[in-house]
Amino acid sequence: MELRILPKNIADMIAAGEVVQRPASVVKELMENAVDAGATDIKVVVQDAGRTLIQVIDNGTGMTPDDAVLCFERHATSKLASAEDLHHILTFGFRGEALASIAAVAEVTLRTRIASEEAGVEVIMAASEHKGTREVSCPVGTNIAVRNLFYNIPARRKFLKSDNVELRHVVEEFQRVALTRPDIGFTLTHNGRDIHVVKPAQSFKFRIQDLLGPAVVGDIVDIEADTVIASLRGYVGKPESARKTLGNQFFFVNGRYFRSPYLHKAVMKAYENLIPEGSTPSYFIYLDVDPATVDVNIHPTKAEIKFEEDQLLFQTVLAAVKEAMGRINVAGAIDFDNPVSADIPVVGTRFQEYTPSSIPTAGVDPYYNPFDDMPDPSGAPGHQTASAPGGYSQHIEKSQNYGALFEERTLPSAQMLIVQGRYILTQSASGLMIVHVRRARERLLYDRFLKALTAQGHITQTALFPVQVTVGVEGRLTFDEHAALLKQLGFDITPFGTDTVVVNGVPEGYSAEPGKAETLVNDLLLILADDQGAALPGVMEQSLAQKFAVLGATGAPKLTSPLEAQRLVDTLLQSENPEYTAAGKRILSIVPADELEKRF
Repeated sequence: MELRILPKNIADMIAAGEVVQRPASVVKELMENAVDAGATDIKVVVQDAGRTLIQVIDNGTGMTPDDAVLCFERHATSKLASAEDLHHILTFGFRGEALASIAAVAEVTLRTRIASEEAGVEVIMAASEHKGTREVSCPVGTNIAVRNLFYNIPARRKFLKSDNVELRHVVEEFQRVALTRPDIGFTLTHNGRDIHVVKPAQSFKFRIQDLLGPAVVGDIVDIEADTVIASLRGYVGKPESARKTLGNQFFFVNGRYFRSPYLHKAVMKAYENLIPEGSTPSYFIYLDVDPATVDVNIHPTKAEIKFEEDQLLFQTVLAAVKEAMGRINVAGAIDFDNPVSADIPVVGTRFQEYTPSSIPTAGVDPYYNPFDDMPDPSGAPGHQTASAPGGYSQHIEKSQNYGALFEERTLPSAQMLIVQGRYILTQSASGLMIVHVRRARERLLYDRFLKALTAQGHITQTALFPVQVTVGVEGRLTFDEHAALLKQLGFDITPFGTDTVVVNGVPEGYSAEPGKAETLVNDLLLILADDQGAALPGVMEQSLAQKFAVLGATGAPKLTSPLEAQRLVDTLLQSENPEYTAAGKRILSIVPADELEKRF
């Protein structure tokens, strides 16, 4: 096979694929260029989640007419003059690949002017080709518009996600850049609607509040550490604010956002035994290190970096977060700002004189049933026969279906024994039946949700008082994207503002009470964050039904009522598969009478 050099336009497309993966990639690169240009005000305008238009306008230094044309050439940069400069990088960009890559896969119009010139210049590019240059009137700074992203690569454009998904990524990149520079004003507009408008802030904490809301700032505490290898500043979330959903986890080094699973482990280690398993705290950690000790050039998008002293940095992060956790624990234990001290009882040597010689006990009649003399409100007989549907064919002891496990007449509900709210014990035709309460609820919720997802509807319980929950801009977009699905399942959750939702109603088995509604919304975000779009028909519905069923069963109130236990068992036996959950975990077990006899 003959070797050949790729044409420039094809080579540019391949190279662009490393830098420009989706509209959010363009937003990131253009915002970083604006910051590097010394801008104090940066506006980002997006249409159709970036498919149609991504425009970034800044009031930075601008470019000369010659530089405005040259900047689209690959590896054209003002940041590097020698190899030694690679060891002292403090700017966002330095490789000169961003504009060349963007121009390879989109139509680009650049307008720019420097302060010493009366007129600016407009440069038009498309598919790496220079289409024209002309003199224009424009303010000092740069205005770059990227239209029809991936218009010349239909396959890449086809693999973009829905507008809500792509917009979430745009918001994410916008926030990452805005969090690094509180001294700069930023605006993000989508389809004519402002999503973020943040003015220059006095500190990082004010910038976090402007972007993510006061609820986030109210749950974080300061951290600080100075060592020979790094200066660390930032904020970490209080343990009680940790969530199952990932979000608000940020590392920055020398003003640049980066990902680090290694340093994330340091943070999580500091929270050991302080947060539930599977939960993640918020953190905003800013590191300043010697540029010569960090390599930011190991990833095409510069999202991953390498430290020389990574182990020492791990210990620095761990120690700083642990110290903050210690302050929280002490403050929670003793309130030094409260002038009125709590009364602490003092136990003297004569304490035994005041203890009673005997402790009274309460008498209980275990056979008393307050419902024996009460008429059934439905008018039906007090004892009904419970039978499994004829379609269920699994058997226990080879000859009995689940309906036959009970005696001909079901036992009174008072004879349903509830153990720690977790298990139901009741007599069956062949011995003792033990039912796992949470898994039984999970089975029933799974059946309901699967029915709802197959277009058979679901009943919504309207909340007595609607509850507002702040979920952030990205969370709001997630709920917008799945609004139809949630409505189909029985969740009445409506948008409010740009970062809030209102819980108006929930399916049966869930709670919309204040406090519980917030937990429910966060758990829903965790479920909806999984991309179900590529799942096979049928499989997707089953997967979603299982996740929502586990969520509902886990958050259900503790079982205490014998009547509720009776209803749960009766309903379970009407399921098509009462023995196992959708995940294959056993729900009930039968202990035969002869096995009981062996125990005595």
